[in-house]
Amino acid sequence: MAKTIFEQMGGTYTQVGDYLIPNLKLPAEETQANIGVWGMRHKRFLKENHRVLYANLMTSGKLVAYLDDIEQQATAMFLRLVKELAEKENVTEELKAIDQMLWVQKMNNIRNRATEIVNSELIYTV
Repeated sequence: MAKTIFEQMGGTYTQVGDYLIPNLKLPAEETQANIGVWGMRHKRFLKENHRVLYANLMTSGKLVAYLDDIEQQATAMFLRLVKELAEKENVTEELKAIDQMLWVQKMNNIRNRATEIVNSELIYTV
């Protein structure tokens, strides 16, 4: 019997009962990546809204590296925004020493705004 294209390319089969099942495996991925909250949010966004891109990244073995890159970009952007907004609004350690509740209020406001900006510009876009 003639070899199939799959066999010609080096593929093998396993016989299960009367069926030949191809031996398929995904390429090895990096497992030492730091995927945090931003990467997981983007992964969920891709899974729900861009299934083809998600499947392509997953089957090519590039998903973890891609999500790690998104995580690094989002973290850097978030920290930069928090710092810039705090300086712009004079939220300093001096304010923290004088009125802690006001400082917490303002910092929570700044962090929430920075989170929304990162989400809209980086996490929920392709």
